[in-house]
Amino acid sequence: MSIYEVFMPALSSTMTEGKIVSWVKSPGDKVEKGETVVVVESDKADMDVESFYEGYLAHIIVQAGETAPVGAAIALLAETEAEIETAKSQAQGAGAAKQETTATAAPTKTADTATSTRPALATQNGSNHRSGRVVASPRARKLAKELKVDLSNISGSGPYGRIVAEDVEAAIGKTSQPPVSAAPITPPPVVTPVATAPTKPAPTPTPAVTAVPGQVVPLNTLQSAVARNMVASLSVPVIHVGYTITTDALDKLYKQIKSKGVTMTALLAKAVAVTLQKHPLINANYSDQGIVYPASINVAVAVAMDDGGLITPVLQNADQMDIYSLSRTWKSLVERARVKKLQPEEYSTGTFTLSNLGMFGVDRFDAILPPGQGSILAIGASRPQVVATTDGMFGIKQQMQVNMTSDHRIIYGAHAAAFLQDLAKLIETDPQSLTM
Repeated sequence: MSIYEVFMPALSSTMTEGKIVSWVKSPGDKVEKGETVVVVESDKADMDVESFYEGYLAHIIVQAGETAPVGAAIALLAETEAEIETAKSQAQGAGAAKQETTATAAPTKTADTATSTRPALATQNGSNHRSGRVVASPRARKLAKELKVDLSNISGSGPYGRIVAEDVEAAIGKTSQPPVSAAPITPPPVVTPVATAPTKPAPTPTPAVTAVPGQVVPLNTLQSAVARNMVASLSVPVIHVGYTITTDALDKLYKQIKSKGVTMTALLAKAVAVTLQKHPLINANYSDQGIVYPASINVAVAVAMDDGGLITPVLQNADQMDIYSLSRTWKSLVERARVKKLQPEEYSTGTFTLSNLGMFGVDRFDAILPPGQGSILAIGASRPQVVATTDGMFGIKQQMQVNMTSDHRIIYGAHAAAFLQDLAKLIETDPQSLTM
């Protein structure tokens, strides 16, 4: 018999606190092992959090709408129904503080209960078996059941080694590329994020708060995360390099394959990814130990959120995907980003970022370098321009301005210029190769 603490999980490597979106279970409800208990808003997504234990939700410490630091106790879980009142008394005796709650009133286990369970959690690249149980998202379990796949033989690529749907698809050869694991993050105790269960309706995006003159509107969680990242970027010395690219050939290709679901964003991301193959330094980032060259080319694309802030969904292995798969993946990422249902590895693993304001008619702008990356490319609108042709005449060409911001500690002007020159050459003379 014991009482367990449910902790605020670390849903991403940059998360320091989380906000309770809603409690799926109410005090007194029975909780099964692996069942979703609470929905937590991290810095950029809403995540279901499941319990590692079977029991009863005895007491909620952090209510819906409130925030708590990572690792803080947010609820108490009683092993038996008879211990619910004991847990409530324990919480009241501790003043319902949002700090570690010592289970002094529990008949057997104390605060060491939570500590002793921590080794059972795997790192993101580690085992997906916890106490003999295979840890997989609901979507992955459903897919495995439909396809008759044994989950015990699959290595998980999700947070803390969790098996996700892409792992199941890869196991039966349905995906051409294995999913790429995100960088390991410190595992939280007792609870772990899981993919959104397909049976639950997607939440409606929160509309942006209407500003009232004279009123101070607090930043939401996503805006606060963006603000922290922008401040962190101020410490990095950067260089800005611009280039003019003629887009007639790319525009022609886009018109030809648009009906097949291909987007201009996917075409630009693919062009950048292919060019990065020739310029690995532009895909790298700085560290105190030296230059870090990622094992893959993951192109992140900035997306403005309806309720404020922005997020950068990541097209992993963009250089290796065909343009049609890339477009389908991008569509799925954007749809899930709008309802804050991206997994951490889907927005935190970018190695190079695109920021496109061309659809707003912006001619040119400089983008702020994201933390942990070496470069970001700002893309302006493609406009008709009067240019001199090779035969000495004048003609009309569609041209766009791109400006690249790079970490000047490792990327110099010549490096950026060479990359942009090759990108322009690909877009202007051989865009058809993007479909191969």
